[in-house]
Amino acid sequence: MPRSVNKVAAHHKKKKYFKLAKGYWGARSKVWTIVRDHVEKGLQYAYRDRRNKKRTFRSLWIVRINAAARLNGTTYSRLMHKLHVNNITINRKVLADIAMNHPEAFAAIVKQVG
Repeated sequence: MPRSVNKVAAHHKKKKYFKLAKGYWGARSKVWTIVRDHVEKGLQYAYRDRRNKKRTFRSLWIVRINAAARLNGTTYSRLMHKLHVNNITINRKVLADIAMNHPEAFAAIVKQVG
């Protein structure tokens, strides 16, 4: 009795992997066993870095807020503490945007919290 394989499903699976490997260099986009390994590794990096991106952006926002706060005579930690004490809830993303694009509004926020 011949061995039963599901050629259609296997072909679709390989086709999906080769599509994901488009643009890879050399055998990474042409040889099935290598394609499989590199696509899976790439997907692992993508999963990990979607989370790392959030860390990176939060760090960038903090740097921008700190720079703008120092121009207005305070520091990041003092500013955030005073915002918390005065029950002003502006998240870091919005605060960094205000600091970058509307420095006079940021100065008014700093002045308001004292």
